[in-house]
Amino acid sequence: MTTNVELGKFGESLATQYFELLGCEILDRNWRCPLGEIDLVIRDGGYTACVEVKTRRSLRAGHPLEAITPEKLQRMRQVAGQWAAAHPGQRTKLRLDVISVVVTGCSDPVLKHLEGVG
Repeated sequence: MTTNVELGKFGESLATQYFELLGCEILDRNWRCPLGEIDLVIRDGGYTACVEVKTRRSLRAGHPLEAITPEKLQRMRQVAGQWAAAHPGQRTKLRLDVISVVVTGCSDPVLKHLEGVG
């Protein structure tokens, strides 16, 4: 992977595969509105989860989960509300999830999934 865009797409693809293996339904990918973007929207049992995927090549600048600041969480809440308003028939209980993906190239990518972060 040479660019951050390619790295991000790779991480999102891994996260999609992860959720599909868990039996989740993928409702949306890269959904955009004027307030921002949701990387993935999934149905997980009785929940609709708006998922932020953070992918990094190393931990030199910190773990990807450290990028989820209170301001980022607030923006995620706002964008999730916009998605829910635009898809009234799809919504169940709404939750925010984050997946970190660390791709070092020396070993298999490492995924960590946090449910209900905000």
